[in-house]
Formats: sequence, structure tokens, C-alpha cells
Amino acid sequence: MTAGQAEPMVKIRSLRKRFGAVEVLKGIDLDVPHGQVVCVVGPSGSGKSTLLRCVNRMETIDSGRIWVDGDLMGYAERGDRLHLLPPADLCRQRRPIGMVFQRFHLFPHRTAIENVMEGPITVLRTSRAEARRQAEELLERVGLADRADHYPAQLSGGQQQRVAIARSLAMRPKLMLFDEPTSALDPELVQEVLAVMRDLAATGMTMMVVTHEMGFAREVGDQLVFVDGGVIVERGNPREVLANPRNDRFRAFLGQVL
Repeated sequence: MTAGQAEPMVKIRSLRKRFGAVEVLKGIDLDVPHGQVVCVVGPSGSGKSTLLRCVNRMETIDSGRIWVDGDLMGYAERGDRLHLLPPADLCRQRRPIGMVFQRFHLFPHRTAIENVMEGPITVLRTSRAEARRQAEELLERVGLADRADHYPAQLSGGQQQRVAIARSLAMRPKLMLFDEPTSALDPELVQEVLAVMRDLAATGMTMMVVTHEMGFAREVGDQLVFVDGGVIVERGNPREVLANPRNDRFRAFLGQVL
């Protein structure tokens, strides 16, 4: 590990988040090392998606701190005081973090390749010719080179999700967040999306993946984190913790999903 990678890509300390009277995250501590895949699992309402959304500051946090690649997310630290970043600075901080959602959120009036080109052109100020070249490479990478000129309505759910992944990769992220990316897909389409994620992990991309796909977690994950009731109940090597769960709540959860 180089000196620049001594710190984890993501460092979360004492993270708390509430919505009204409900505290959803109750003091989360988590490290995501560079190049690792951390799979976050747990029952519905446990705080998994909120955790992911806090990492890239789609949700404000109530207390605690989150660093991504050494940058304190959402704040500037001056002395012993924290100051909220202005929106433009927050956007710049969020830019190298890709996120793929349950729903695909593609622009319906743009083709697959136009969806992938949009971010580099409008945000990174990439020339249209270069953005198209990169988009063609990314669509090839996710197995959709022959669907470049198709509109989202002409694509299956699995194909739309692969376009969404290519769109995130077009922004050249250093961290990818996946929020249950296969949960809205028909079962026969799940594997084509997981295959793209496997290939992405093999390139060394740092990934946080909220998922119910235990086979993927076992095969690809470097760390599995079980969240229940807003706290991390169990964590460890996926193959080890799935084979020998120590916590009763985790054991019961696995009995439901496996």
C-alpha cells in the first residue's frame, strides 16, 4: 500500500442520522479500504440506503464525520469548528463518487449513448467527440455497444441498469456506490448486472454495495457488513461470516434471504 493509500477510501466515524423522531443511523463506524468491495446487507428499514446516501452527502448527517479519499465530506474544518461547504464546493466534492440506484433514472428522451455522454459534456466540459468516444468504450464494456442508439423504453431493465453503470463510470469515479442495483429487476436479468459489477470490482474499483445478493457478496466482497436497527451488528470476511454467523439477528436474516 502506498503512502497515499494509508488512509481508507471511506472512513466513517460516529455517524448518526435521524428523520424526524426516528433515528435511522445510531453511531456507525466503518472503513472501506482502497480497492475493496464492501457489501452492506440487512432487513428493510435498517438504514443501509441511508448510510450510502450519507457517504456522498445526498443526505445531511446529524453528527459524526465521513471522509472520502481524505476529504471531510460536506464540511470545511477550521480549528475545532466545522463549517458547511457551499453547494458549489459540495458538488465538486461529490463529483468523483458514482452512484447507481434501484431505479435507473435515465433520461427517457436520450439514447443510451447520449445518457452516458451527458455528464462528461455538461459537468466535466469534455468535448462532444471525446465524450462520444468514451461512451462507446463504456457501452462496449457493459456489453451494450449494439444498443447505443436505443432509447431507455427500448431496453430491458437489466440493459437500462447497465447503461446507468456506464453513465456513472463516464464521470471517472474513484468510488462507486450501489444501492440495491438489482432489486427492481426480473430474476433472469439480475445476473447480467452482477456480471458487470464483478468485472468492475476486478479492475480495483472501490465499491460499497447495498444488496440482498448473498452469492455476489460471498464471491466478490472483501467485507460484509450486517446493519440492523441503525447499527452494525456483524462484520467480517463474507465467506466466513456467511458460513458461521455469530449474531442471532444475522442468523435469522440469513434464514430468510438464503
